[in-house]
Amino acid sequence: MGTETTSARERGSLPDAGSRSIVRPASADAAISHIRGAGRSVVTFVGFSGAGYEDALAVERAIAKVLADLNPASVLICAGATPDGIGAVYPLAKKRGFATIGVVSAIAEKEGVRFSPDVDTIFVVADATWGGMNADGKLSPTSSVMVGASDEMVAIGGGEIARDEVAAAMAMGKKVRYIEADMNHAVAIRKANDLRQPVPDDFRGAVHVYFDRRR
Repeated sequence: MGTETTSARERGSLPDAGSRSIVRPASADAAISHIRGAGRSVVTFVGFSGAGYEDALAVERAIAKVLADLNPASVLICAGATPDGIGAVYPLAKKRGFATIGVVSAIAEKEGVRFSPDVDTIFVVADATWGGMNADGKLSPTSSVMVGASDEMVAIGGGEIARDEVAAAMAMGKKVRYIEADMNHAVAIRKANDLRQPVPDDFRGAVHVYFDRRR
């Protein structure tokens, strides 16, 4: 598995589907330039990750339907680099011949998070958070790359980080699609109990609340 920085190779050069590279960009802007420089449209999937999905098969069908309308020759598929939750997009995209990229906070490497085997290029972004909006009202570096590199964002359910990214993408005039999906009920209930918080009575997540408020 290769390890590179954006200065170690020609900007915008991405491996073909089937190879693997890890890129540690010098900045969020450098990562965006690298991805955009590939000259392909980027469709980014966001949603639940560790929370998983209550109906994983329905989510896979929804992903497959979106992918069916895209051209592997001209589109890169992006998500959060892990196989969990929305990471189900990776094997489905690979089967259809798409090149895949992942964008993830450097925290993931520090904590030994497992990356999907179906990601061709992983951009590990220097970030003190997992993503979302910082206290200063600006997107974290990881989320800045997710949004800035995307031409289109597809949200299938999703929590607070996905909500912040969707809101930012819409503010920038990017195309956003939302598909309703519940997080895994048992996981959500267990997490609430572990944190001694109220058990949720709605499992659709923060992205759903965001779109519901916009209506």
